[in-house]
Amino acid sequence: MKANPEVERWFAAKKLPNETAMRRVREILLSADPRMKDYIKYGSLLLGYEGDLVSFVQVTKKNINLMFNNGAKIPGKFPHLEGSGPNARFIRFADIAEVNARAAELTRIAKAWCLLKTPR
Repeated sequence: MKANPEVERWFAAKKLPNETAMRRVREILLSADPRMKDYIKYGSLLLGYEGDLVSFVQVTKKNINLMFNNGAKIPGKFPHLEGSGPNARFIRFADIAEVNARAAELTRIAKAWCLLKTPR
């Protein structure tokens, strides 16, 4: 995985309590599909392809909170994707062990997003 200097500067400036687990989430999502990219937008870390898939929210808290802005559109069933509104969905992780335990689900979410956004 190639380091994104903008993202590295963001991590260095933030000095987050959950940085190791956040980096693991990022690694999983970027490894899911080569089209996935990470970037800083609105002062936060986002990942996506042909649009924003997910943003890290409430980053100063100990747990990891992901917001999938258009999560309702992601095709498939994902047991840890929470929410029932018309758009956003969330996944929360207590620690890196929980991130690792749900790595396959995160991978499936990223792949489903990339397939959804691939022109037909």
